[in-house]
Amino acid sequence: MHFNLRKAAVVSVLPLLGGALAVGATALPASAQTFQDTALQAFNLTQPTTTTGAVVNGVASGTGKGSTLSFTAPSGEVFTTPSFTAGTTDASLTTHTATSLVLTSGGTVTGSGKLTFTIASASSTVGCSATETVMVSESGGALGESATPTSSTTETVTVSVFNNNTNGTVEFSATVIPASCPVTFSESNLPPGLTSGNPLVPGSSAPRTGNNFYDGVRYTVTDSLGSTFTGGTFDLYVFGHEVTPPPPPPGNFGDEVNPFGNGFDVFQQHQAVNAVIAGWTATQADPATHFLRHAGTVSGAFQFEYAPHGSGTGLCVSDPGFDAAGTGLTDGLVLRGCNTGPWQQFVPQSNGALENVATGLFVNPNGTGAQLRGGTSPVSWGGSAYTWTDFAHLPG
Repeated sequence: MHFNLRKAAVVSVLPLLGGALAVGATALPASAQTFQDTALQAFNLTQPTTTTGAVVNGVASGTGKGSTLSFTAPSGEVFTTPSFTAGTTDASLTTHTATSLVLTSGGTVTGSGKLTFTIASASSTVGCSATETVMVSESGGALGESATPTSSTTETVTVSVFNNNTNGTVEFSATVIPASCPVTFSESNLPPGLTSGNPLVPGSSAPRTGNNFYDGVRYTVTDSLGSTFTGGTFDLYVFGHEVTPPPPPPGNFGDEVNPFGNGFDVFQQHQAVNAVIAGWTATQADPATHFLRHAGTVSGAFQFEYAPHGSGTGLCVSDPGFDAAGTGLTDGLVLRGCNTGPWQQFVPQSNGALENVATGLFVNPNGTGAQLRGGTSPVSWGGSAYTWTDFAHLPG
């Protein structure tokens, strides 16, 4: 699924907001922001192209007179009126119950026959049923299936989608043969921030900019007879707006700064996993030195989330215990996805040093611009003595 600027004509789609659809060339937002969706619109619906269904299968037990071939209905279905047509070579293949075929005579010859089940949904109204045919055989008193079970009932589905202008949802419906079979819908390849369902409701996906849209969203239809219809797709407009993040908690937005004015710095503001944490002058003007301080999961520990201009990124300072950034420092500090593990927990010491809970090492600088790293003891020249400084008290 990606953003697309060209699509085919609409298929089986009810009217959309605003009438005709136009496409343009303005890109959707690329940055990771927080959004609140207000409405969705689906269009360019294609019908499912593949159908798979549950079938009746038999399990044989015993040999000779009294041997059986038992059948279990697919999940969610029940048997109704089974019937059996004997083969021409062995009339003993005639006794059956609702769920099994029993060999009551013979037991030494070879024969074949056809067993037909009508299956119905265990939870649906009358009319939702299909016919399954099983070819059975006898060979020297042993019963078995001689061919893969098949369905003689053709199941088809025609899907429509409705864009609800009142609440901004997308609602799916289907006409199914056999009639009266209820169906469920699920969607995949959705943009982040939307959850599969019927209706498909607004969430927190990046909204359209201009006339761009998310294309190739897939949907699956499952009926109560166990048939699954796949291959259907649609395209999706998302309408909404960016949510302004709340201001950071007072006193917990700033940086850890040593006596030389250098604090934690995301090298070149590289907002990514394994980005280097270097020592650099911490200021209000430099977003690379902006962090949120969170209470850690270990008593007395803190976690530091990279937060340029006060907006958290979900990336936290970590000593992963290996050279994650490829700089040659086994315990070089980097950004990693924020989690509750000990690698991101730092405990302030009485001398200002920050001890990592996982490694037991202290955060040490190696001069301005160099990657911070873990050491067995604080550096002797005082650069490891960090003090949390809130944003209001950082130099301009």
